[in-house]
Amino acid sequence: MKNLLATILSAVIMTVSATTLAAPMTRDQGDAILKELREIRQLLEKQQQPQPAPPAQRMPQNLTVKGDAIHVLGKSDAPLTMVEFTDYQCPFCGRFEATTFPEIRKNFIDTGKMRLIVRDLPLEGLHPFAMKAAQAVHCAADQGKFWEMKDLLFKNQKKLDADSLNGYATKDLGLNGGIFKKCMADGKHLKEIAAEARYAQSLGITGTPTFIVGKTAGDTVEGRVVVGALPYENFAAVINEALQKQ
Repeated sequence: MKNLLATILSAVIMTVSATTLAAPMTRDQGDAILKELREIRQLLEKQQQPQPAPPAQRMPQNLTVKGDAIHVLGKSDAPLTMVEFTDYQCPFCGRFEATTFPEIRKNFIDTGKMRLIVRDLPLEGLHPFAMKAAQAVHCAADQGKFWEMKDLLFKNQKKLDADSLNGYATKDLGLNGGIFKKCMADGKHLKEIAAEARYAQSLGITGTPTFIVGKTAGDTVEGRVVVGALPYENFAAVINEALQKQ
């Protein structure tokens, strides 16, 4: 379209030049040609302007996700499951862990009403330490400290460099430093973390934290989508509604 308009513009200019050489133009003729040139210029400028991006795909209100996991917090027979997609460097995830999750755990997980599964969604483009942090949690899990490392990283989000991760593993959690460092160096869990991220994206989940809260049905969880570090009251309303449907 742009090339076509440019061609038309060139043709009009040549016509104006030829007309001027052949005979003087009347004022009306000149005004008409100038008007046409202005209109063509406006069309060309419009073509050069960046077009607005298509609207972002909205998250569905409900999703069915896989509910199988090695590390599960809460009773295995809990009627509800909350699946959390998280990034250990995400400040909103950190806010949820500090302000909302303690109440959720006390009122729903510790009481046997709901269990928690955490899935990885490191947003590497925004958070350069997110992948290594997720890897550290899995390497700690190899020595039985998945949840403890998870909690430590969220409490220390500003210090997720390699030395800090090693310190959390050995000094804070008392893990075998040699085994932990080898796990990190070998990239043992990188494939499964990347697979989790791809899975989240296949569901349309691109931001953290994102949660699915719903009934536990075998290896799947079907429930309500909750996006963001919302206050406890918002989560409690969703969880209680799901419990009433049991």
